[in-house]
Amino acid sequence: MHPREQTIFALSSGRPPSAISIVRVSGAEARAALETLAGRVPRPRIATRILLRDSRGQPVDDAVVLWFPGPASATGEDVAEFHIHGGRAVQAALFAALSALENVRAAEPGEFTRRAFENGKLDLTEAEALDDLIHADTDRQRRQALRQLKGLLGDRVRDWRARLIEASALIEAGIDFSDEGDVSAELMAPALATIKSLLHEIEETLAAQGRSERLRDGLTVAISGPPNVGKSTLINLLARREVAIVSPHAGTTRDVIEVQLDLDGYPVTVIDTAGIRDTDDPVEQEGVRRARLRAAESDLVLWITDGEHERNESQLDVQMEATRWVIRNKIDLDSVDERKGAGATISRATKDETAFRISAGRGNGIAELVVALAAFARDYFGSSEDGLIGRERQRKLLGETAEALQRCIAVAGTGDELVAEELRAASHSLGRLLGRVDVEDILDKIFREFCIGK
Repeated sequence: MHPREQTIFALSSGRPPSAISIVRVSGAEARAALETLAGRVPRPRIATRILLRDSRGQPVDDAVVLWFPGPASATGEDVAEFHIHGGRAVQAALFAALSALENVRAAEPGEFTRRAFENGKLDLTEAEALDDLIHADTDRQRRQALRQLKGLLGDRVRDWRARLIEASALIEAGIDFSDEGDVSAELMAPALATIKSLLHEIEETLAAQGRSERLRDGLTVAISGPPNVGKSTLINLLARREVAIVSPHAGTTRDVIEVQLDLDGYPVTVIDTAGIRDTDDPVEQEGVRRARLRAAESDLVLWITDGEHERNESQLDVQMEATRWVIRNKIDLDSVDERKGAGATISRATKDETAFRISAGRGNGIAELVVALAAFARDYFGSSEDGLIGRERQRKLLGETAEALQRCIAVAGTGDELVAEELRAASHSLGRLLGRVDVEDILDKIFREFCIGK
């Protein structure tokens, strides 16, 4: 039997041990699995308490089972769920009993969702949104993924594609009546009106300021600067735990340390890097190289300096598009007159500016810095929750659709066949976005990112 025709099972809840574990079974043998293990098939969608037994009649667990006959199920196939006690031994016994059944095997990552996609239960944008929802770390990521899962983009694309098909039908009809010039012209006019309207809507979506696809990966902030200026102390304060070693000796941090933060619902990755300086130590040289590289790749660089190093800001000698804030640390060691200026002094006039005066050792100015970081993230992502586009793949295919529609308008009047061909290209791009045409090459990549049991 082909693997896609086999019945699959997997743990669909958290790793054991736990109070309850849910094992899901999907496929043609789901009913047989219930009959073998539970002794009967319960009423559909009614939780039923049953003593599970393996094929030899040995008890497995006192469990709750659910039966979802297809196509009214999550995958579109027959689905059984076993709600068992969450011990490792119980799970292993149930897995062994299921594996002993003919044409029943353990599921691969994302296989349940892939079957739901293949059976028309959700389109590819919704499948991607489900993966985003599973991996959401912040509330804003969760809200965006949930909106996409409910069809925020998919519904709009289906509407666009339906209107494209209507325009294509008009063009094809005009080709059929090409001998009657008036008929062809009358059909072309409303088709072009539809094409122009669609192009305007898609271009507006592509031009939206929200960076919703970046919300998935988050904002990257690199903490850079010379050795011993307080970089590791600052990242420990931001993380609210000891993630980096703080030492008075130069060169303590030699590799890149990453911390995931939730700032006002925005995902932010803060990176602590090696102190940037000239050194003969080959290991520290590699750390400095990585520090410069990560700073160049970041969205925001916090260049930390102090009274001893504030004239050495040119050491970050890299080409980068990132905004840079110069953070003056150790103000508690300054004179009284200098300390009067402590705190936030940020202005957004330039990309490279002295933004803050802080004391990472005593916590002075840290609260203002965190507020400014959250504001920067809010400005950076823009109105991402209102954005239709959640992934770069979606943006690329919408861009291809817009280009095909632009070509439609450009060739109008030179031949109905050329317009029809460009409309087919536009419709094909939208179909790929939904996953309904010619997407086998990307399905494995997308669903492989899912966890087993989803």
